[in-house]
Amino acid sequence: MLDFAIFAVTFLLALVGAVLYLYPASRQAAGIPGITPTEEKDGNVPDIVNSGSLHEFLVNLHERYGPVVSFWFGRRLVVSLGTVDVLKQHINPNKTSDPFETMLKSLLRYQSGCGNVSENHMRKKLYENGVTNSLQSNFALLLKLSEELLGKWLSYPESQHVPLCQHMLGFAMKSVTQLVMGSTFEDEHEVIHFQKNHGTVWSEIGKGFLDGSLDKSITRKKQYEDALMQLESILKKIIKERKGRNFSERIFIDSLVQGNLNDQQILEDSMIFSLASCIITAKLCTWAICFLTTCEEVQKKLYEEIDQVFGKGPITPEKIEELRYCRQVLCETVRTAKLTPVSARLQDIEGKIDKFIIPRETLVLYALGVVLQDPSTWPSPYKFDPERFDDESVMKTFSLLGFSGTQECPELRFAYMVATVLLSVLVRRLHLLPVEGQVVETKYELVTSSKEEAWITVSKRY
Repeated sequence: MLDFAIFAVTFLLALVGAVLYLYPASRQAAGIPGITPTEEKDGNVPDIVNSGSLHEFLVNLHERYGPVVSFWFGRRLVVSLGTVDVLKQHINPNKTSDPFETMLKSLLRYQSGCGNVSENHMRKKLYENGVTNSLQSNFALLLKLSEELLGKWLSYPESQHVPLCQHMLGFAMKSVTQLVMGSTFEDEHEVIHFQKNHGTVWSEIGKGFLDGSLDKSITRKKQYEDALMQLESILKKIIKERKGRNFSERIFIDSLVQGNLNDQQILEDSMIFSLASCIITAKLCTWAICFLTTCEEVQKKLYEEIDQVFGKGPITPEKIEELRYCRQVLCETVRTAKLTPVSARLQDIEGKIDKFIIPRETLVLYALGVVLQDPSTWPSPYKFDPERFDDESVMKTFSLLGFSGTQECPELRFAYMVATVLLSVLVRRLHLLPVEGQVVETKYELVTSSKEEAWITVSKRY
């Protein structure tokens, strides 16, 4: 896995709790500017809650104290980095452990996967192969699912409001389940069942465990445990079916099954990829379409590229690779939406950022949401402007942050391709339009989403 996953932890309780679960001790990092604890037991957790989210808390903290800041989670000091320059001093591209995976596995109470460097490199390669093979083998299926959604939208009268979040989550669930786990999920009832259990598990990750509310509620805990058990049961059945057999259509799990992993590792890695890919794909597609509805010139330019590349011909994997502007639209979507506002790493050896010493086992946050809207790095940071990625240096910065290139995590790579196919199908035939007067407010969680349903309308191009 990568140095830090693109969709890494954005809710402090989840992130810190997961790290403390594995690394319960830490030394203080003295002299770093920041705030003192509000409460002896909880540190600055009340301040984070009052801010609305960890991202909003960090925005205020970095505005007050600069690019390197500190605060307290309980009795543990946490350091946050908020500019590209200080992140460059800390990010090590040779690291292979993935803090998002670590968090999810600890919250799910999984134990495997914390191997040495060579094992982590091997698992990273398996993930990459799994994504590549599943996308190549199932491109026609992905196109079919996109066209089914197009057909649904074409059937609507132009005045009808379309519930974008709901449709994108359903589309992502169908795409991920079939490309990751196979033909079992051709049955829509299986997809609905998976989505229900997925929602139950995901809603407790980063909340129910760490604030203690899950253990205090017998009903919620049973619902969570039952949902997780059902998801695991499905995966175990599929893993058993795929072992030692050849199938014409390759799915993500096949790469793990054929690797040097035991059954528990395959189960856990499949679970993590399935949980995360569904959400990151759904939110990437949702935000991309949201921005296109409000940026007429961007949508026009994207349509012109799609028309130029495909003409009246079919959408093919080879042609998809030529959609350069579409990739810029998706990169700008990730940046503008602050799709994953925070990532993190545990300081494994004593280090130095600027003039500040960071002791071993200090939790260091990467305030990506702050960095992605820093005007010194991104001119007009609040403007949705895909053309900013024409600049090679801008793309290098984006890659450094983990959103592209060699640092791009497999789940985001998967989501980029799914979103590219979907946008190609939809924009080719439809004008995507906003609902007048609607204001889409943002909710910063594990992956950034809208607080309420986002509505759009559509009209036919031809």
